[in-house]
Amino acid sequence: MAWRMTTAPNVRLSGAPQATPETAEVEQVVESEDRPWVTVVWDDPVNLMHYVTYIFQKLFGYSKAKATELMLKVHQEGKAVVSSGSRDKMEHDVRRLHAAGLWATMQRDD
Repeated sequence: MAWRMTTAPNVRLSGAPQATPETAEVEQVVESEDRPWVTVVWDDPVNLMHYVTYIFQKLFGYSKAKATELMLKVHQEGKAVVSSGSRDKMEHDVRRLHAAGLWATMQRDD
């Protein structure tokens, strides 16, 4: 037995509502240039203070004094902003800090 495929005739019943795709308004969000993103490093119970200082020097090129200042801020206040810039750059910085074992997040600058 052979099957034959046929197409249904294009029939429109009069008075039947015709389906039309709805148009949705798309709101474009524009990121303002005056509010950059920041990378925040959080205090953790695992990493030693000299290691955190070393990572800040290695990843961001900070002097030993600046890296130590940021490390102490993380240790004493629980967090410190270590870099700022575009969203893509902050995502990259967060990934590098995670790879080094530090707790880091990114957020819009306040």
